[in-house]
Amino acid sequence: MSSIRDLEPKQLWNYFHEITQIPRPSKHEQNMIKYMKEFGKKHNLETIVDNVGNVIIRKPATKGMENRQGIIFQTHLDMVPQKNSDKKHDFEKDPIETIIDGVWVRANGTTLGADNGIGVASAMAVLASKDIVHGPIEALFTIDEETGMAGVFGLKKGLLNGDILMNLDSEDEGELYVGCAGGIDVSANKDYAEEKSPKGMVAYKIFAKGLKGGHSGVDIAMGRANSNKLMFRFLMQAESDFGIRLSEASGGDLRNAIPRESYAVILVPEIKMIEFEKFVKGYDKMYKAEFSDTEPDLKFTSEKVAVPAKVMNPAEQYRIIRAVFVCPNGVIRMSQAMKGLVETSNNLAIVKCKNGKFEAYNLCRSSVDSAKEATAWKIAAVFHLINADVKLEGGYPGWKPNMQSPILKTMSDVYKDMFGNVPEKKAIHAGLECGLIGGVYPNLDMISFGPTIRYPHSPDEKVNIASVVKFFDFLVGTLKHIPVKK
Repeated sequence: MSSIRDLEPKQLWNYFHEITQIPRPSKHEQNMIKYMKEFGKKHNLETIVDNVGNVIIRKPATKGMENRQGIIFQTHLDMVPQKNSDKKHDFEKDPIETIIDGVWVRANGTTLGADNGIGVASAMAVLASKDIVHGPIEALFTIDEETGMAGVFGLKKGLLNGDILMNLDSEDEGELYVGCAGGIDVSANKDYAEEKSPKGMVAYKIFAKGLKGGHSGVDIAMGRANSNKLMFRFLMQAESDFGIRLSEASGGDLRNAIPRESYAVILVPEIKMIEFEKFVKGYDKMYKAEFSDTEPDLKFTSEKVAVPAKVMNPAEQYRIIRAVFVCPNGVIRMSQAMKGLVETSNNLAIVKCKNGKFEAYNLCRSSVDSAKEATAWKIAAVFHLINADVKLEGGYPGWKPNMQSPILKTMSDVYKDMFGNVPEKKAIHAGLECGLIGGVYPNLDMISFGPTIRYPHSPDEKVNIASVVKFFDFLVGTLKHIPVKK
């Protein structure tokens, strides 16, 4: 089988294939919006594009189901644009190349976009179907979910009529999600003084690469390395032991992806060249030992480069290196309410030092709003100590679990009848759009579920084929049993 078009359920996979051919990184969803409008028109369905670009498509109930509670399918149109360093791909122009790899579908060196393309395709398959039994349906396709949830931030009251919201953006088949973490962006910016590169020094470009990266919420508990933390840990000791001078540094490019690659351009006294090269190899060996289980392809290397014209002022360098080194990162606290769930975390996502400008961007998550705010202010305090301009922006609430949810009971019963076992009830350490939607539409009964997706937000992203079949069968089965309107 060479094409995902041949997989079952065919209508879902055909729509997913079409979606992969449309470039749709966050903030560049215009062609997807056009595609969704054309889809709605083709199937004679009421289609609305709101003032921020969210698409809403409505389909009347099938005969005999008019008295059922209204369902809102909720998915997002954008995808995370990540690729391997050796892969040539323009996410604003090039389609995604899909590969069937055993029991999985993955992409060729890029993110696949199963997050949330499978959810979009499944909603489309129901909307286009002539034989699926269902009550009234609205499908809400939001924009810009991955870089700040701009679509749902702009969602207005009065647009949606449904009673039950089904978010199709979870990543473990057989699990029903009833809660999620909130988040907030913490950025730090600072101008720093530069001076001419001193004489008697040689330049090296240091690389931390080969890391797995991944989703900064879902994968944060897996113990993967953060390339920015590796780099600045190295720089701090190199400054102490060798008197290095920092010319530039850069790592990470997305706030919600664990950074996989970082580099720094530094100057080292010429008389210490041989010793320094051994020092780098020592760090490579040490990091590989520390992360042998989670980062088997980690590489920490150096290469000689031309001496740059300028380096950072030594006093500024001292403070900036240490601020990045001590910035909280990774799991901060596990949940006391749900075993195995991360409560609070931070991802030091992006760090840049170049041409006199320092930038650091963090995404802090927590299912406890007060803990989220406390962690954000702790990060802010670190960068306030180096007189950086710190901003806390884009905050969004978590979704508090409701274990008495009627749709949770309905879907648990349907799943048990269909598959013989009870699905797990969980919350997720990631930012689902449910929290924000629930703030605008507080009376919605909400649930989230999906097929099994691994390593989202990284080029290793893949979706399990059998889980897509089971997920879609479950979705269709649930629609038959939606409660009658009260």
